[in-house]
Amino acid sequence: MIDFIVNETSGTGKSKGLWKEIEERLRNAGIEYRAHVTEYPGHTTVLARQITSEPGEKTVIVVGGDGTANETVNGIVDFDRTRFGYVPTGSGNDLGRGLSIRRNPADQALHLSTSKEEIKMDLGEVTTEKGEKRLFNISAGLGLDASVCKHALTSPLKKMLNKIKMGSATYAILTLKHLFYDKPADGMYTITDAGGSKTTGNTKNLIFAAAMNFSCEGGGVPMAPEAVCTDGLLDLTSAKDMPRFLCFCYFPFLIAGKQERIRKFTMLKFKTITFRLKSPMAVHADGEYLGDMCTVSFGAVPGKLRVIV
Repeated sequence: MIDFIVNETSGTGKSKGLWKEIEERLRNAGIEYRAHVTEYPGHTTVLARQITSEPGEKTVIVVGGDGTANETVNGIVDFDRTRFGYVPTGSGNDLGRGLSIRRNPADQALHLSTSKEEIKMDLGEVTTEKGEKRLFNISAGLGLDASVCKHALTSPLKKMLNKIKMGSATYAILTLKHLFYDKPADGMYTITDAGGSKTTGNTKNLIFAAAMNFSCEGGGVPMAPEAVCTDGLLDLTSAKDMPRFLCFCYFPFLIAGKQERIRKFTMLKFKTITFRLKSPMAVHADGEYLGDMCTVSFGAVPGKLRVIV
């Protein structure tokens, strides 16, 4: 039995029509399944917890956006006996892009329902200053990119652009806005590399820091072009001590994935990193706003998720 978790509101409601098409294909193919339709924010996590608390091997396929996929992994009780599949129907589609999903939703759902192939995908984990933990599939971060995610959740601009199938442009437009308004922060960081060595340093005028499991976030912005979701590490891309007018000048380099050419950008692989800032900055995980905080840690959880491919 396959369990589908369906967010019919993703992609500004287009997911509802896509799910009807998927159901028809599943019935015609004689595939046994259960459908669990989300009803409120956070319901996905409740459903995933209920499904994976049942005995036996579970196949959970998400039909929704990146946020729905994030809520699902945060509800999985036993990762060893849970296979995870993803049918992207949202606007950002960074997880679908990272997993190279190119089939239309109905074809993807049918493929996942019969495929025996899987990969062991790394997850990331955010630890807040209150000690709360949240897993993420794609990316997490603080500063500029988190502020953009925070406001994209309720932005009328996103709803308007979704209607004309340009929802991913929301993040680029809001990034330009927040480049002008957001204030940088000073502080310290402690980073652990792949070999377990720790390094501590100061960060001045931090604009943003993104912990990436895949190369893109924010609807296709290549924040970490070298990121690999199966290497047991996360990729850090951060920018600091940069005048506002240079932020606008360097923004095209970020969109093009050429930020390694700019000295003010830091790009490296890591196991864990902890920031301790003098003033709070917004923090997100897979585009979900977690709050403004001064202390936050990002870490890699190697090979945690069994992803059907």
